[in-house]
Amino acid sequence: MWDDISDRLVESQKIVFVTGAGISQESGIPTFRGKDGLWRKYDPMKLATIDAFYEDPKLVWEWYEERRNNILNAKPNAGHVTIAELEKYRKVSVLTQNIDGLHQRAGSKNVYELHGSIVIIKCTVCDFRDKITSGFSALPPLCRCGNMLRPDVVWFGEALPQDVWESAMVEASTCDTMIIVGTSLAVSPANLLPVYAKQNGATMIEVNIEETQMSSQMDLSLREPAAKALPEILGIISSGKNG
Repeated sequence: MWDDISDRLVESQKIVFVTGAGISQESGIPTFRGKDGLWRKYDPMKLATIDAFYEDPKLVWEWYEERRNNILNAKPNAGHVTIAELEKYRKVSVLTQNIDGLHQRAGSKNVYELHGSIVIIKCTVCDFRDKITSGFSALPPLCRCGNMLRPDVVWFGEALPQDVWESAMVEASTCDTMIIVGTSLAVSPANLLPVYAKQNGATMIEVNIEETQMSSQMDLSLREPAAKALPEILGIISSGKNG
């Protein structure tokens, strides 16, 4: 199996990564459903909605500030770094469900954040939008226009940023290798991305410590952490001929 996949990896010209919470968990960022500290008594699924925000903006912001602090103190792991390193050898794009910005901090240039970014803050009314890494003196923080600010993330019930999603579909539809890392792809519409790649005849590789609902459709499933599996893939590509 590896021999066949190795040949295809060496011959590949464009690699698209689809990444999820699993790769960032290796940097110490809890998965979305993780239960820790104060938030054991709250359902994160009910905090990440526009209705929850307007019902209790201070509570939602307290939860996001805790997540923001965790994320801003985290560092990219070997998985993130390896994806960035691959850009030296191939055309690489990253379609991520993560909101932590670790791919960019690791050096990846072509990153499409499907679910937005937790370090980007926007106004709920005016067109203010900016990267803010400092804390806020009061929660919820207010915009200069007087209205509430919110994290620029996609909450449940909200549409993905249309320009990002359209670009992601093009990237998935034109790759010859797709590597799915740390996500079960249970969330729509991100779970359509492998379909587009497969329709293009792409080699499909999954990196996940657990079996997923898409495992049966993969050409290769690596049951290893991203920080271990991705350097192995880099080694194969870097030792072969350049694309």
